[in-house]
Amino acid sequence: MNGVQCKLARVALGWGVRDLAAAANVSTQTISRLERGELLRDATLDAITQVFEVAGITFIEDSSDGFGIIVRKPQPTLADR
Repeated sequence: MNGVQCKLARVALGWGVRDLAAAANVSTQTISRLERGELLRDATLDAITQVFEVAGITFIEDSSDGFGIIVRKPQPTLADR
């Protein structure tokens, strides 16, 4: 995940920087640094990525065609059936 993907995912979910920071247990400055394109420690980036993946975001790897995200539709729970 790169900084642009982070911001895309955050906005797609309707989350602010504070929401993501709280969910990933990192500081708001860490999220801002990532979105500016600064490098983070692998463990920090993994924690942020995992939060997004649990929320339904899939990251499309950087390739010659570009990069992006996929937002999965929410899965119905037993209570919804």
